[in-house]
Amino acid sequence: MVETGSKKKFYLGTGRRKSSVARIRIIEGTGKITVNDRDFTAYFTEEKDRLFVEGALEVTDLRGRIDVTVRVHGGGSTGQAGAIGQGLARAIKKMFGLTTPAPAAPGAEQPVTEDPTNAMSRRLRESGFLTRDGRMKERKKYGRKGARKSFQFSKR
Repeated sequence: MVETGSKKKFYLGTGRRKSSVARIRIIEGTGKITVNDRDFTAYFTEEKDRLFVEGALEVTDLRGRIDVTVRVHGGGSTGQAGAIGQGLARAIKKMFGLTTPAPAAPGAEQPVTEDPTNAMSRRLRESGFLTRDGRMKERKKYGRKGARKSFQFSKR
């Protein structure tokens, strides 16, 4: 949480996917989403990328209530959309001061009532927005054309 000169609080989140890195800044507002100083509908031309960017807002019912400013670089459009989705979920989690509850010890009773903020955190976790997708491009190996493709073998 950081306060600007006009006493408005904003929250930061970082997301990563493939080789893309997104820095997210959210503040209470009207629901405007800006990616690299452009409207996000103009930045992401494919519908699936737009849906992934807005996914964390849909899960937490915050669409139209917070403004999102994004700086993203590296990778392609799908990787950038995934990075933005993760960073947005992290920023929302920080905004509400959410913590994921630790699993109870075996034999211990589970709490009957659930805090609504923890329910929001659980929804973000279950929908997959807080989980980093670890799949990366495999490096090229020496003596080969790519990561796995090899030159044609000639016996003679």
